[in-house]
Amino acid sequence: MGQLKDKVAIVTGAGSGFGEGIAKLFAKEGAKVVIADINKKAADRVASEIGSVALALEIDVSNREDVNSLIKSCQAEFGSVDIVVNNAAITHKNQPMLDVDEAMFDRMFDVNVKSIYYMTQAVVPVMRAQGKGVILNIGSTAGIRPRPGLSWYNATKGAVNILSKSMAVELGPDNIRVNAICPVMGITGMFELFMGLPDTPENRAKFVSTIPLGRFCMPSDVAAAALFLASDAAEFITGVEFPVDGGRTV
Repeated sequence: MGQLKDKVAIVTGAGSGFGEGIAKLFAKEGAKVVIADINKKAADRVASEIGSVALALEIDVSNREDVNSLIKSCQAEFGSVDIVVNNAAITHKNQPMLDVDEAMFDRMFDVNVKSIYYMTQAVVPVMRAQGKGVILNIGSTAGIRPRPGLSWYNATKGAVNILSKSMAVELGPDNIRVNAICPVMGITGMFELFMGLPDTPENRAKFVSTIPLGRFCMPSDVAAAALFLASDAAEFITGVEFPVDGGRTV
């Protein structure tokens, strides 16, 4: 029997990277999973690899109607929404803060922060009616111990981290748990943007040297943390800023 047997989970940005790892582990542990991604082809691939317990949906998390539709589609297909993982995110390239243009700034805050506003508006009434729910926001070590060159991205993740704590306090009486998972850099689609340098062994070594356990974060690392925090084993854990970082933030 899996740790998420009979649970229904939505994972945004699940067409690749950390989101894909989370969705696959959730399904393996018994959950029905909605694979929500702006890239439908990627979402379809992940859903096909998971099988009949997965539903792929093309979603722009920065679009309110898309998010509302996502919740309704999940309810229609699987009957409930027990777990939401707000994972979808983008970053600007590592560069001086004055060089990031306004359009990039706005898009990043829309995808990384405002999306959680939309999701909260859509899913909290559903979870309140159910009498329970779990929301996991994928924050970042960037919001705890920021790296230079990623200032505006760091700001979005600082917002996600503190928002998760505030949500936890406010939604606790509704039996809705909210936690932030804070990974260090991982080799995902945003990896080269985070470095702001070509992806060479030498440049990787510079960044790995800042992580005490000596490697980058993997989707399986984030998925394992998400599984625990989403499961009933963590029923008394809420408002946590959970670094998955090999000691980077120590």
